[in-house]
Amino acid sequence: MVKLYALTILHKGPNAATALKSAYEVDSFSYFQRNSVREFMTFVSKTITERTQIAARQSVKEGEYMCHVYVRGDGLAGVLISDHEYPNRVSHTLITQVLDEFASKYPPHLWSSLKESTVDFQQAHVYLSKYQNPREADALTKMQEDLDETKIILHNTLEAVLERGEKLDDLVSKSEGLSIQSKAFYKTARKTNSCCSLAP
Repeated sequence: MVKLYALTILHKGPNAATALKSAYEVDSFSYFQRNSVREFMTFVSKTITERTQIAARQSVKEGEYMCHVYVRGDGLAGVLISDHEYPNRVSHTLITQVLDEFASKYPPHLWSSLKESTVDFQQAHVYLSKYQNPREADALTKMQEDLDETKIILHNTLEAVLERGEKLDDLVSKSEGLSIQSKAFYKTARKTNSCCSLAP
């Protein structure tokens, strides 16, 4: 079944990426896993943004999930986490549209000082819900014909995006954005061979 799980808008600063707004669709996970799943999706979104060059697009496979990322030339970035069946082109078109709308509401000089808790951008939730069916995005896709010429780098694992010598397990254990429960959830899921610890 085609599925979108998360849409995150971030600002990629010189040293780190900061989430500006996130929307999640985690109803397919057990109630007790949802917080950990959200935290881990935020962690993955931040990590993949920090390791994507400015003005570049990537789609990264991680088990049964795809993490699509686009970092604009101005440092505004978007990450969409979907299943494998959701079309890459539609994912990147959706990210482009969301970032354009966000930038028209919040100009670049504000990004470094924005706090996710105070950012009012309901469109993230609206798009995540509306475009669960990629056919809904047909009109949106037609508006973005130029995306065909855009090179999207495809990686087979999240590990492939990490810098040489970096290990996902180490990043998880050092992360301040993940609670103790989420770290334990990740380790358990890793042992049972579930990808990215997001398995429902």
